Amino acid sequence: MSVVTVQLGQCGNQVGHELFDIICSDAHEPQRKVYRSASCERFFHQTARGDLVARAVLVDMESKVINQSMSKAAKSGRWRYGESSHFSQKQGSGNNWANGFCVHGPRHREVVEELVRREVERCDRLAGLMAMMSVAGGTGSGVGTYVTQCLREIHPKSFIVNHLTWPYGTGEVIVQNYNSVLSLAHLYQLSDAILVHENDTVHKICSQLLNLKDISFSDINGVIAQQLSGVLQPALTADSYGVYSRNPLGELLSALTCHPEYKLLSVSTIPQMPSASVAYSTFSWPGMLKHLRQMLISNTKMEEGIDWQVRPPSGSERTRSVTGAGFNTSLANLLILRGKDVYSAETGGFEDPALYTSWLSPHNAFNLWKSPVPFKYEKSATLVSNSQALLRPLDNMVGKAWNMFASKAYVHQYIKFGFTEEDFLDSFTSLEQVISSYSQLC
Repeated sequence: MSVVTVQLGQCGNQVGHELFDIICSDAHEPQRKVYRSASCERFFHQTARGDLVARAVLVDMESKVINQSMSKAAKSGRWRYGESSHFSQKQGSGNNWANGFCVHGPRHREVVEELVRREVERCDRLAGLMAMMSVAGGTGSGVGTYVTQCLREIHPKSFIVNHLTWPYGTGEVIVQNYNSVLSLAHLYQLSDAILVHENDTVHKICSQLLNLKDISFSDINGVIAQQLSGVLQPALTADSYGVYSRNPLGELLSALTCHPEYKLLSVSTIPQMPSASVAYSTFSWPGMLKHLRQMLISNTKMEEGIDWQVRPPSGSERTRSVTGAGFNTSLANLLILRGKDVYSAETGGFEDPALYTSWLSPHNAFNLWKSPVPFKYEKSATLVSNSQALLRPLDNMVGKAWNMFASKAYVHQYIKFGFTEEDFLDSFTSLEQVISSYSQLC
């Protein structure tokens, strides 16, 4: 089954390009015939000449980034984008969500829907759609949200996953918190799951784990794409009987989003290190999984700086909210192990009932996927978590946006495109409910 990716705005197109490049490189390592076939079926279709063409639609209100992405892909010699699978204009959305959602989105709806329809019809069987976007600017967030709304109307029964890149807390755009709140509030009603990467976290990974200097957006996009690939590349599920999972998005959602009130997913991977250090490093499953489990419960996104003092609460402590106690309560976790000796890895630590909310048994809350095929490292583990991990950044984002809204800062910039103060209030109310639900996980 195949996934159609819709890349929206500058960030969505850049991350999308990195993702396809990593997936293609990984699938074409030697002696991976079955793995390669499963991977390529998901993300590419083949032309009569044997060229791999990404199952993707590229959308931006400016053409520069799309042209760069298409050019880079073609020059790789391994894969390319479809020659008519993109749409761009000459004028951006001015970092204004309402401009993208109320003006550009409706104006270009038919063209974008036709591009997606063509891509979907190329699939023998559609596993679902994945929209990739940033929530800070105008096109990714505004047009991206509108396009997701259109996808939901056209494909009411298909899986839709949104991958969101959250902006730096210190700010890239003065109204980024407005744009983020409006995007999230609307997507929560449309999407089956929202997979989030925070720029602040990824920047720390680049700086502290990969030892990169002068960190660029290309570096950040590369880390995001690497983690996403670890989730999306073929793996064996508990009931796949030795055959790579055929429905990647369906399997992901059934493992992690059992309740419509809880849709926020975060990703952690281990190891992460400079390429030059790999030859001098040894990887053991017990050590890696011990670190990854502590990263989960202490809500640390990387190995460096893990708080080893955080412990799961005892039975008597579960009756109170533990949000402020440093412990990260999970609703569901998906652990994906790849590489050597994968079948000998002991994962019992992730089945501990103390890690999860009391109303879901660990049997239902924890899922394990495995693949003997290495991914970048001899051994690697990726954890996708539906937990309280994103509660604090979400609360901060909503708080900052509310402070601006309370003083009516920049609200007129949204109203002039047809958005209303009542629409703002509806979005705040929606996200306050999400924050409340995650806060009460215990």
